[in-house]
Amino acid sequence: MDYFVILVCLISSVVVICGNIPPKRLLKPTAPALKEPVLVQKCCEEWELMVDGKCRPGNETDDTQLWKPMFTDEFGSTNLQVPFNLSIGIPDCGTRQQWPIHHYTNSEDRLILLPDGKLRHYIVEPKKAGDYGETDDVTQERIPGKGPEHIADLSFYDYHHGQYCLDKILYTESAESPVEAQFAIVCTPESEMAKTWQNTDFVFRRVLNPVFHTIAMVCFLIVAIVHFVFPQLRDLVGNIITTISVCFFVSNAAEVVKIFTEFHNELSYLVADALGYFSLLGAFFWLNGLGYYIWKTFRSRNVFLRITDGRKYCYYSIYVWGSTITMAAVAIFAHLMLDTEQNTDSLAPSAFPAGAIRWLGIAVFFMPIACTILVNIFFYVSTAQIINRMRTYGRIHHKMKYNFQTFIKMFLVMTIGWIFMILSWMHNNLLSYLYIIMGLLHALSIFYISIVSPKKVRFLLRKACCYEKCIFPCCRPGDDAQTTDWGEEMMAMNVSPY
Repeated sequence: MDYFVILVCLISSVVVICGNIPPKRLLKPTAPALKEPVLVQKCCEEWELMVDGKCRPGNETDDTQLWKPMFTDEFGSTNLQVPFNLSIGIPDCGTRQQWPIHHYTNSEDRLILLPDGKLRHYIVEPKKAGDYGETDDVTQERIPGKGPEHIADLSFYDYHHGQYCLDKILYTESAESPVEAQFAIVCTPESEMAKTWQNTDFVFRRVLNPVFHTIAMVCFLIVAIVHFVFPQLRDLVGNIITTISVCFFVSNAAEVVKIFTEFHNELSYLVADALGYFSLLGAFFWLNGLGYYIWKTFRSRNVFLRITDGRKYCYYSIYVWGSTITMAAVAIFAHLMLDTEQNTDSLAPSAFPAGAIRWLGIAVFFMPIACTILVNIFFYVSTAQIINRMRTYGRIHHKMKYNFQTFIKMFLVMTIGWIFMILSWMHNNLLSYLYIIMGLLHALSIFYISIVSPKKVRFLLRKACCYEKCIFPCCRPGDDAQTTDWGEEMMAMNVSPY
């Protein structure tokens, strides 16, 4: 009985205590703590905007609305309230390239500013560019798409603070009304691309291209040195081959400079581009001079001309360099003063790097090259007909016949290389890769035609470099070579195929 009373008392105590416990209440969520302001980099000052690529105060333009960051999340929610601080200036990319991006109505590039301060760059296919949502205010970051299912199909890249700057840009030149766009300068993500050697475009354009140009420069330099050092090769044809090799050496050096200065220094790129076209034009003019010299010699009744090779080379130099300098000056003037290709109505990225010579200047450079090719075809056909009608050959005619064969080979190699250069300007990576390979084959072909193929050049090189003291027994003269008569040796140098 006592135990029953004690149990009843315990149960009563528990009921009383539990009844006095206050009921559970649902607490309202407290407001989240304020985040630290994110850093957003603006290209121009806070009171400025870009006009035709330059920073201008907003009060000097008709557009009074300055740029301000508008944040958008990854799912398309716009106009998010995020505290921010502005940092002013162009990003310091170091060894990486600076790349401009324009975001305008129905453009292929879309820019949004994420709440954490990252800039996201979406790339839209041209046929789908008009299918995604747009707003009327291009100063706002807009996300392409009408839901996460659209966003997942797009490729994008995120740029952290210090790798981009954003601003509003107006284009007023040659336009009825200012063209407005969202503008960004970003540091290209080359470091990500360089991490993998499986990227074909990177390997060809950034690795093989400079390597092939360097090998080509070595080949052209050897050709020039060999024809300059040996007195037996310093006739008019040898001097022309030397000059053509120097022109191609300079052209390849300019290409290497363009590879490493692209998007970094506009003036350096312009100088390298102009020097490359100038050297290429000079090489074709010299080839045209060689064809004219051979054609005129075969047409002449008296091949024993009293004028020396040195004087003839001076005359040809006046023609070649005078024509080259004149056409180059016209091309540079046309590029700087007359080229109106930069249409501000279209903000799509240009096909040329900043500072590059554009289509009008290229046309002025390449039209003379096309003309020299047509004239060289005439020289080839006319000279071949004259040679076919000849019944007897003197020593000079035999030598000129070999020079004619050299001219044909160099003409074919240079023309094919020039055609591949033109094809590489088409928006086709395969053609660009073929042109890079052709650059190396072009140099090796000139090296073979000028150094390896001629017996005279091989004889002089073997005698000067490794005739009797060569470490390779195969290069040493045999017993039959020791008894060779002087006249036979001269015959081998001057009459037999070179």
